[in-house]
Amino acid sequence: MTAFPKQGAGGLAWLEELLPDDPRVQVKPMFGHRAAFVGGNMFLGTFGDDVILRLGEADRAELMREPGARVFEPMAGRPMREYVVLPAAWRREPARARQWVARSLAFVAALPPKLAKGKAKAAKAKPTRRGPRKGRTA
Repeated sequence: MTAFPKQGAGGLAWLEELLPDDPRVQVKPMFGHRAAFVGGNMFLGTFGDDVILRLGEADRAELMREPGARVFEPMAGRPMREYVVLPAAWRREPARARQWVARSLAFVAALPPKLAKGKAKAAKAKPTRRGPRKGRTA
């Protein structure tokens, strides 16, 4: 198994520079890296020195046409659907990168909020039966 890269100082500094000033945004650790969430869903994060975004299909396709952008693949052959690595050259173009962060935030903010683990399990639990089962008489 390949080990994940350690949090890079460059990626962390870039993430902090790109973070939107929005009260809905929460920054938390994620697998030894930092990530920004809205409604419990990640929209921005780091992986080593890379910064990744979660985007809708049309925005993802548009960003992938930019030189240096690539599908986020934390392990070889295991791409994460909806996530794209921002081009490293955009560190010199923070306004351009912030536009994509804003698109990511808007996309993820429109998703249903992610339930806390305990609530998610309860929502998925099978309902219990009431009354006698079929084929049985009372």
